[in-house]
Amino acid sequence: MVYGKNMLEAILTQLRHELLTRAPLDTLPSGVWRRTGALNTWGTNAIEGNTLTRKDVERILLEGRSVSNRSLPDVLETIQHEQAFESLLRRRTDAIRLSSVLDLHDTVFRGIKPDAGQWRQVNVRIAGVRHVPPRMEKVVALMSDWEESYAKQEMEGVDVFSLGARMHFEFESIHPFSDGNGRVGRLLLNLHFLKHNWPPVHILPPDRSRYLRSLNAGHTGDLTGLEAFLTGAMGRSLLDLLDQVGTAEDELKPLRKIAARGPYSAKYLGLRAGQERLPAIKIAGDWNTSPHALHLYRQQVGRS
Repeated sequence: MVYGKNMLEAILTQLRHELLTRAPLDTLPSGVWRRTGALNTWGTNAIEGNTLTRKDVERILLEGRSVSNRSLPDVLETIQHEQAFESLLRRRTDAIRLSSVLDLHDTVFRGIKPDAGQWRQVNVRIAGVRHVPPRMEKVVALMSDWEESYAKQEMEGVDVFSLGARMHFEFESIHPFSDGNGRVGRLLLNLHFLKHNWPPVHILPPDRSRYLRSLNAGHTGDLTGLEAFLTGAMGRSLLDLLDQVGTAEDELKPLRKIAARGPYSAKYLGLRAGQERLPAIKIAGDWNTSPHALHLYRQQVGRS
């Protein structure tokens, strides 16, 4: 049997087809898109130190209510990141330009950082990373190269996950802003996925260590870890969306219930979920997947 990247991507491609058949990304129910934006906003801010809990973020963004005893900048980051995320569907029909990069930074950090929407005018270091970003004088030229390189590889038809990993790593390596590079970089990454008709991925607090390790490994020339991370994250996004807009076969269930249908044990399925061979989401500490995802997994195993 072959348990590898191609097998997982084949499953994801089928799940994506099912999602787009039921609800093209532009026509996702507003409630689904808003919940997606709230999850993405909570995750991307939380891994950068924002103190709002997921319930806080949902209270603000989904219920339109205030939260008490919370930092004003943290609340503003939440509201303004959600606005930037909301704009991605509109932006996905256009080429990714430097003006878009600056606009996203301005949208998230306006009124929070004095240089919102501006390239950095200082030299920076990244905490805990040996890599030293280029000097401030080189930022504009390097970002122009980044823009051109992305457009060229996109035109050449580079695999969506390989290109996503490359463009994200290169952006974070340049570190074009004095602060906020991670959040803008992840917005751009999701803009890339949306442009290619894939849903956005979410990087949540439990993912932080692996995400940063895979990014740092890129400085040794190895982006396979980042690509694998993004592929796994995409599986979770697809399962989450299909759980909301799909059929009964798309509903998430704990592996112990899925296993009752055979032919695999819950232990085996948990192993494959942990290896990201079977798309799955951890909910309250337990792996969950859908009957349809398991069916696709069985098909791929049968072909290997």
